[in-house]
Amino acid sequence: MTDDTVPRRQFLLGAGLAGTALAAGLAEPAQAQQPKPEAAAAQPAPEEPFVTLTAPEAAFIVAAVDTLIPADELSPSGSECGCAVFIDRQLGSAWGGGAKMYRGGPYLKGKPEQGYQLALTPREYFSAGIAAANAWTRKTHGKDFDRLDAPDRVTALKAMEEGKAQFENFDARAFFAQLHGITMAGFFADPVYGGNRDKVGWKLLGFPGLPATYADKIDTYRDKRYVAEPQSIADFS
Repeated sequence: MTDDTVPRRQFLLGAGLAGTALAAGLAEPAQAQQPKPEAAAAQPAPEEPFVTLTAPEAAFIVAAVDTLIPADELSPSGSECGCAVFIDRQLGSAWGGGAKMYRGGPYLKGKPEQGYQLALTPREYFSAGIAAANAWTRKTHGKDFDRLDAPDRVTALKAMEEGKAQFENFDARAFFAQLHGITMAGFFADPVYGGNRDKVGWKLLGFPGLPATYADKIDTYRDKRYVAEPQSIADFS
């Protein structure tokens, strides 16, 4: 979520460029590399059952990702791009269960740059965060988050982002940061993980996909625009 003077899609685009295309060393600066946006070509979202999210949690996540990434001329909505499925699969994975995550304490209040400092697994953290968010929107708007109209959802997420939402015994700003981060991951990660459906995030960036596939072209196309159909892990399996 950003201020109205910075469209949300531009914020997502900038974040994705920093995390993918530029990091791969294949892309020109954003201004030169960004292809002309293609018309949103959404394919009907397949019916995929959620593996770990409960019905209320799934409703929250779908509403949140659709608010962060609304359908427009650049792409389908966040849920149509698979972001909700990606989040569900991640939270249902070993990572979501806290595998290899030290959670033995002590749990002291730290600085933001010190990162996550709670005993909760990612799955538990999102469950608690969603419950706290819905309790807050019921208190302030009279409804669960997913039942709010679109403008009120934007207002609610902005309040969380700016730390103005007062969750009970939970950090609303930190929760928004985690929600925003995992939504971006779902929009730009390899489609094999359930998000970035039809490689829509990569097409938006002009990112060609698996960097190693294009290693032999780096010298030829250095400082030149290289346009190719993005390739996913699934394309090589």
